[in-house]
Amino acid sequence: MFTHTVPAIDGAALAELPLQELVAGNAPVVLKGFARDWPLVKAGLESPQAAMAYLQQFYNGSPLIAYMGAPEIDGQFGYNETLTGLNFSTERVLLNDFFQHVENYLQDPNAPSLYIGSTTIDACLPGFREHNDLLPRCEALSQFAPLASIWLGNRTVARAHFDKSLNIACSLVGKRRFILFPPEQIANLYPGPLEPTPGGQVVSMVDFRNPDFDRYPNFREAISTAQVADLEPGDLLFYPALWWHQVEAQAPFNAMVNYWWNPSPAFMDTPMNTLLHGMLSLRDRPDSEKQAWRALFDFYLFGDPELPRAHLPEQARGALAELDTLSARRLRAQLMQRLNR
Repeated sequence: MFTHTVPAIDGAALAELPLQELVAGNAPVVLKGFARDWPLVKAGLESPQAAMAYLQQFYNGSPLIAYMGAPEIDGQFGYNETLTGLNFSTERVLLNDFFQHVENYLQDPNAPSLYIGSTTIDACLPGFREHNDLLPRCEALSQFAPLASIWLGNRTVARAHFDKSLNIACSLVGKRRFILFPPEQIANLYPGPLEPTPGGQVVSMVDFRNPDFDRYPNFREAISTAQVADLEPGDLLFYPALWWHQVEAQAPFNAMVNYWWNPSPAFMDTPMNTLLHGMLSLRDRPDSEKQAWRALFDFYLFGDPELPRAHLPEQARGALAELDTLSARRLRAQLMQRLNR
């Protein structure tokens, strides 16, 4: 069904991660074998048990959040049938108990779906990154202080969703398939409710394994734009912010590390808040009025930032001037005052 593959380069031959080139390309890229020498990769190639034992030696005993689904969900964490809740439960677990649960089902094709997602590595596995980390080979990434997270589990599917940050995903144990779509395909992916969500982000309603084209006919258009990345242990995948991606963990035990970062200054607010405020203030106005506001947004937000302020003296630019920490704080205070009217 998906015929286009993500471009790949020989990552094993690279001494340094070419971060600036990847970001400038603004498209997904696979780096084959870049992390093949990491100790966790080598342990995973030995056996799932060896990989779990390797991770266990760094565990500090802190409780972790596990997602658990019945065999009937076929690994696909998502909404329940009425879209009022989710089709799985969450539980606080110790890593050794979670691993034992996974190990009990390694040979069972009808295993329940078991998943620990987006867990900050340094908070639960101190010392792991000393020998399993991108930053020593990517000085450019270090300056952004990326959030390094680990993902563990058996055969699971994170339905198509988007991240608000740039991402490098490192497949370390087991095989993973990413199916990616550019941001403009959002309507053709039929997003579900904004709340609740399986992991904090809205996900596609379409079952990629068995798409219902009667219910979701425009998914055919999304298929024509999709790119697939099949990752072996040690492979990396870079993809830009807001690209939709479905992630399929395909082995009885899988481990992935990812790095999220955003080059924008920390004082900038998330555009998701702007989106929600837009629903409150703009979405349900008459279309003619919305089109007029679109022109204002294009002028003040989406066009050249110099244009709205070029004709104004510097002392009169106010919020139109380039933001810094102080001016962002003032602008946030003004917004809070107006929202709390």
